[in-house]
Amino acid sequence: MQTIDAITARRSVKRFTNRPIRRDEIEPLLELAVLAPNHRLTEPWRFYILGPEARYGYGLALGERKAKKQPNADAARTLRDAVAEEHRALPCMIVVAVVDNENPEIREEDYAATMMAIENLALAAVDRGLGTHLKTGGVMRDPAARLAAGVKDNERIVAVVNLGEPAEVPPVKNRQPATTVTTWVP
Repeated sequence: MQTIDAITARRSVKRFTNRPIRRDEIEPLLELAVLAPNHRLTEPWRFYILGPEARYGYGLALGERKAKKQPNADAARTLRDAVAEEHRALPCMIVVAVVDNENPEIREEDYAATMMAIENLALAAVDRGLGTHLKTGGVMRDPAARLAAGVKDNERIVAVVNLGEPAEVPPVKNRQPATTVTTWVP
């Protein structure tokens, strides 16, 4: 597949088949992820591949956060458990973290490099017929989610990448042309 084809084919896949994604399918994607541009070669990215129980634990942390918004205790418990089970059922879940650096400039560079590594992973997945869904949010700072993922104290979760064989590929969403957000400065 040509790079341009992978870029135009990439979508946020929300529904996957039940086929588990094997380690020998994940490792080549990670090898391509770490080829992302990285100023100073700090190689700040860290990848945590969560098994079913770790996915359940992460989902439980997310479910707890969602359940707090429910006025009814039974509905809250049902929601929490459903979110946890949905995460356990995912074919693959990759928690992507960045090593925190005390230097603010390096911290920003490392964050950008890690996000580029995620894009490499997503495009490589498309090339192999797989889909991804990038997830972010407040749960990434949640101690229970961090514990479930095994993230170290000196690392910050920047995204979760759900990976799998697409059950359906969403249609293209309309985006504004690049010309509307581009300024040519003389």
